[in-house]
Amino acid sequence: MRITDLQYQRNKKRINVFIDNEFSFGIDEELKFKYSIHIDDEISPEFIEDIIRAEEQLKSNNQALRLLSFRQRSEKEIEEALRRKGYNEENILHTIDYLKRNKYIDDEYFTKSFIGDKQNLNGYGSQRIKYELIKKGISKELIENYLLDNPDEEYELALKIASKKLKSYREEDKNSIWNKLGGYLQRKGYSYEIVSKVLRTLLEDR
Repeated sequence: MRITDLQYQRNKKRINVFIDNEFSFGIDEELKFKYSIHIDDEISPEFIEDIIRAEEQLKSNNQALRLLSFRQRSEKEIEEALRRKGYNEENILHTIDYLKRNKYIDDEYFTKSFIGDKQNLNGYGSQRIKYELIKKGISKELIENYLLDNPDEEYELALKIASKKLKSYREEDKNSIWNKLGGYLQRKGYSYEIVSKVLRTLLEDR
């Protein structure tokens, strides 16, 4: 078998490979240089299989990089996203290894950033943060290391966001506010004890 033509596709980064004057497969330009592919090269079926496997692996890697260009993600999030796209387990395994080696993903760094963002930007309590981290595949050890148990700080944060939310309930009676504000804080991930303390602080004189 002989490569008889190499034609760039419209996006100029992909190339159509023709073997014995017939279209055979398309590859990323990167692979043309990596495998030193030229017109008139004699190739074997095994070489074609290697190229096609490399093409699938490159697609998997690039898909993961596209996902990471939008926001940080945990290892599990990347794995699940690639499975939904139809990549096989071998591709996914190699992609995760590639991302780790190049410091594109790091569950420890992700955990620290996620906790800080959810506390400071979303006002989440520790229960909801823990639940969401578990869903993202973060280990119990990492969660315990960085999601510190500090009831006093958590109370102050809950009080702050509850005070702000309270302004939207001006026209309602105490019982209605108690139920709505309590539900709001619970959805934010605060414990029953903290929610009760905040409600007593804000509503006992109403």
